Amino acid sequence: MTDLHRLSIRELSEGLANAQFSSRELTEHYLKRIAKIDVQVKSYVTVTPELALVEADAADTLRKAGGANVLTGVPIAHKDIFCTQGIKTTAGSKILDNFISPYDATVVAKGKAAGLVTLGKLNMDEFAMGSTSENSYYGATTNPWNLDHVPGGSSGGSAAAVAADLAPFATGTDTGGSIRQPASFCGLTGLKPTYGRVSRFGMIAYASSLDQGGPMARSAEDCAYLMNVMAGHDAKDSTSMNQVVDNYVANLNDTSIKGLRIGIPKQYFNVAGLAEDVKARVEESLKKLEDMGATLVEIDLNMTESYVPTYYLIAPAEASSNLQRFDGVRYGYRCENPVDLMDLYKRSRSEGFGAEVQRRILIGTYALSAGYYDAYYVKAQKVRRLIQQDFLKAFESVDVIAAPSAPTTAYKIGADLTPVEMYLGDIYTLAVNLAGLPAINAPVGFDQNNLPVGLQLIGNYWSESQLLSVVHQYQQATDWHTQRAAIAEENA
Repeated sequence: MTDLHRLSIRELSEGLANAQFSSRELTEHYLKRIAKIDVQVKSYVTVTPELALVEADAADTLRKAGGANVLTGVPIAHKDIFCTQGIKTTAGSKILDNFISPYDATVVAKGKAAGLVTLGKLNMDEFAMGSTSENSYYGATTNPWNLDHVPGGSSGGSAAAVAADLAPFATGTDTGGSIRQPASFCGLTGLKPTYGRVSRFGMIAYASSLDQGGPMARSAEDCAYLMNVMAGHDAKDSTSMNQVVDNYVANLNDTSIKGLRIGIPKQYFNVAGLAEDVKARVEESLKKLEDMGATLVEIDLNMTESYVPTYYLIAPAEASSNLQRFDGVRYGYRCENPVDLMDLYKRSRSEGFGAEVQRRILIGTYALSAGYYDAYYVKAQKVRRLIQQDFLKAFESVDVIAAPSAPTTAYKIGADLTPVEMYLGDIYTLAVNLAGLPAINAPVGFDQNNLPVGLQLIGNYWSESQLLSVVHQYQQATDWHTQRAAIAEENA
């Protein structure tokens, strides 16, 4: 019973079904690991042991009555951007430090309906604005592979929790790479679905036309189990698409690698700042896929240089609008002894928001202002369409597009990077959100410092099954996804 955290989701499901262990035993195992190990990793903002054990007991009762689902009794942890009824939901911000959500996000509600057991809420960059998880009011999460390094962001708590075996899988969100980049930094599989595939209801908004929830886990198979829960139309979300939802687990072997056309954008492999170790590991993984029968096709993505400036106009503009609601009036942080309403607004927001959030609000407000709206925001939206068309043209000749997930491995905590240097680190992930496409990170090795490297595969719209299937078959032929950091091997 000391190695339950080493089991895959399928093995956990089978173990529960065969009564090898109960959900209570499994949940207690994870809670003990969190209590022992998370003091170093700092992946959780809130741990919910009482709730978890109540849900675990209910799952065990349901299973004995013959009413269990495939995931009934399996633990999960949620990024602290998803509203959870009766549990603090902070989005990593001081301004929401006292906010107890009165309802569940659709993703959380679907997890409960599937019988998943909630272990707690996971740390993140404030309002999902960041690439390191250092922008959290609750302090920096560390990377389980090296505690002196960041786990990536903004879903850094989700990545670190899974990489340290403090949760079997976790939810994340991706606005410009916030699932794929931390999955890359922590040696995990992470899927950013097509925009509209997963409901955004109850997911605290950063940039509404870019945000998308998705699964983070060790393997494509584990992600597929969670996608079966998360995906689907939701009438409460006007951007949710009424598309047929695949059985992602059943489809894991449906895409043949033999004959798969993988697009290699020549611009991506000539980006300044692409680390040699990262480039080498990604090229090795592509050679492996080629050996498995795939065809590598060089393609042009001519809009590459436009990704960063376009994203960092549109996303802050939407953030400026979305974050207006946090004003110290109805809920959240309120400054002490305001002299009037304007003082209440100004001080509540200045004291409640961190530096990066304030920076992006200011950029976005400037871009939307009367004198600059056409010159900046409208122009960025036009370029966004050109970026989308660039990808659609590429998909006429290839099935998926390959790229690094990030130009480097995990930064050191406290690295002296300017905001612009940090933004340029998102070069490979931003366009997927601008175009609304699905993409997945798969671990493909390590750099010379034993920090994980990730391969990103980008698919056409609604091709999540294909992406999961390709990575699953790659993972059947390799063992990178099974590698564990030393801290993950510790027993509680």
